[in-house]
Amino acid sequence: MARCRLLLFLAALFSIFGLLHASAGDADPIYSACVDQCEKTGCVGDECSQHCNFTSGGIPVDGPWYLQEPLYLRWKQWDCLSDCRYHCMLAREKERKKVGLKPVKYHGKWPFQRVNGIQEPVSVALSALNLAMQFHGWVSFFIFVNYKLPFRPNRKPFYEYTGLWHIYAIFAMNSWFWSVVFHSRDVNLTEKLDYSSAVALLGFSLILAVLRVFNVTDEAARVMVSAPLVAFVTTHILYLNCYQLDYGLNMKVCLGMGILQLILWAVWAGVTRHPSRWKLWVVVIGGALAALLEIYDFPPYRGFVDAHALWHATTIPLTYLWWSFVRDDSEFRTTTLIKKAK
Repeated sequence: MARCRLLLFLAALFSIFGLLHASAGDADPIYSACVDQCEKTGCVGDECSQHCNFTSGGIPVDGPWYLQEPLYLRWKQWDCLSDCRYHCMLAREKERKKVGLKPVKYHGKWPFQRVNGIQEPVSVALSALNLAMQFHGWVSFFIFVNYKLPFRPNRKPFYEYTGLWHIYAIFAMNSWFWSVVFHSRDVNLTEKLDYSSAVALLGFSLILAVLRVFNVTDEAARVMVSAPLVAFVTTHILYLNCYQLDYGLNMKVCLGMGILQLILWAVWAGVTRHPSRWKLWVVVIGGALAALLEIYDFPPYRGFVDAHALWHATTIPLTYLWWSFVRDDSEFRTTTLIKKAK
């Protein structure tokens, strides 16, 4: 009997704990009732979901196999429950707006307006632009180092960080690619890929910052510096994917790595005589201000533009200036090494 009471107490405690950590929107009983009703009828007011006529495998509930939902619609993995949540969220937000209430989050996300099945169209477009800017910056750096700067006698670039910047470009483009996919459709797989890619990019950026700021050129020293950071980032990614996707912990880790590398670049820009240090200052200050958008969260304007989307917008010009600094740095180091060789 005592064990039963203990189990009931713990169950009640965990349920209360879950409610305290649930979003305000999905904890709303009116919203919950709407979702339950929609799953039975397939409709919310005049809005009806075609996915409520299909099973999770895309097979019609009442129909032959050849009426399966097309693949170009099934890849987004919208189903009856997700459609019902979306339409009930919009209906509930309209009701709240009429009585002067502010938007709230539903299942951890702000109420966004979908466009052709895309959850956050503005963030998708801006992520794609960031991907394009990273690709443009990498190609321009590749052309500059390989076709405009002199080579060593062994046909290798004078710039000792060429290979590291190529790796950085791959991490950056990979991160923005998965950002596009994740903001198109938020499911467990795309969420983990987006978070993992962002952590990997921040981790490698921190390694690159340490190596460049302290001018570490010896291969053995680079391995010694990089190994602890690689181990930390790998452990964190495995923790997120295999144990628990802890949003709070991940935010702290990402902010910590981001702030640390901004401090390193800022201090280096203050003490170095690099001719393009002003570009570094702009990127550092702009990056710090942009990071505030990730901390200061606000609901999307007209259901499209939120703080995260604005952060994506700010990184576009900063990316262009960043790769411009990298090209200037390669020219500066090459000129310096050639003068020393003479």
